[in-house]
Amino acid sequence: MNAATLSPQRYARLILSTSRVPFLQVVKTSVAAIVAWIVTAPLLQGQIPLFAVIAAILVVQPSVNQSFGKALERCVGVIIGVVLAYLVGLVFGGTSWIVPVAVIIALLLGWALRLGPTSSVQIPISAMLVLSLGATTPGYAFNRILETIVGALIGVAVNLLIVPPVALQPVHEAVARLGNELGSILDSLARTLSTPTSAADRTAMLVEARLLTPMRAKAAAALAAGEESLKYNPRRSVHRDLLETDAMLLAMLSILVTRVTGMARGVVDHYDDDLLDEPLVSEIVSEMQRASHDLRLVILNADLPGAAVLQAVPDDLPALTAPLRVTVPSSEHWVLLGFLLEDLRRIHEEIVEATDAPR
Repeated sequence: MNAATLSPQRYARLILSTSRVPFLQVVKTSVAAIVAWIVTAPLLQGQIPLFAVIAAILVVQPSVNQSFGKALERCVGVIIGVVLAYLVGLVFGGTSWIVPVAVIIALLLGWALRLGPTSSVQIPISAMLVLSLGATTPGYAFNRILETIVGALIGVAVNLLIVPPVALQPVHEAVARLGNELGSILDSLARTLSTPTSAADRTAMLVEARLLTPMRAKAAAALAAGEESLKYNPRRSVHRDLLETDAMLLAMLSILVTRVTGMARGVVDHYDDDLLDEPLVSEIVSEMQRASHDLRLVILNADLPGAAVLQAVPDDLPALTAPLRVTVPSSEHWVLLGFLLEDLRRIHEEIVEATDAPR
């Protein structure tokens, strides 16, 4: 057996995350747990408010909307589990074998009701605890419901009142990164069509262009997370305009990703050494450079907080000031050149529209 497969580093990668939750969320979770303990302990007449603390910890989520969802799932799971345990105990009595029976019924019930993972797991846990301890502890079932609801409400309140989280910075960075990379690919295409390149260089350019697709997906996922973080968030009015700017930019960039990737594919497939001698190619190269310039200018003018343009923009005026004139190439490369011209025309329209949009 390969020793590398048993290395501690390999197992560490399985249990350690590449990122960590914000420290503020750790503080808020701690506050929620402490408050839940302090509030529910007097209500339980000496019993440990374990369910309240667990509920408070689980409910503090990266967004207020997720906190509401977790609170609802937790409460529903506990209530159904307690009711199920009561009914099973009423039907089958107090024998010990009813505990695994109740667990199986609880799991099947969660599946039949199409409940989420939190509720589906909470139902058998609550049923098992009630059947195991509730029979000897007066009011145990009611106390579990009470403390779970109180703990969940405290978790929601803490997440809502103490710096409600907004996940907008990842959106700004992902959108700006996608725009910068699109500009870099356009520059690479311009270099490929203006100076002799090797097949390996052109293949590397195509690989970089294809990486735009997962970058677009990552930006879209960040945008979705940002939109979710503003739901039920009292700070949403402050950040809504910025998120709309991100959404408009991403819509434009998504179209450009398709165009630029196709252009890179076409250049790699139809490239030959005589292509650089075509008179029309120099015009295409200039248009690509202007498009790259204006694309970075659009990202820069969007003023996304914390999102920087990785390459300096030499001029703050748009370079695509005139409509692109699409001429019919009269050469053996007419298929590739016509394809590039049409894609450039559409890229031109998207960037000019974004440049002219009011800010």
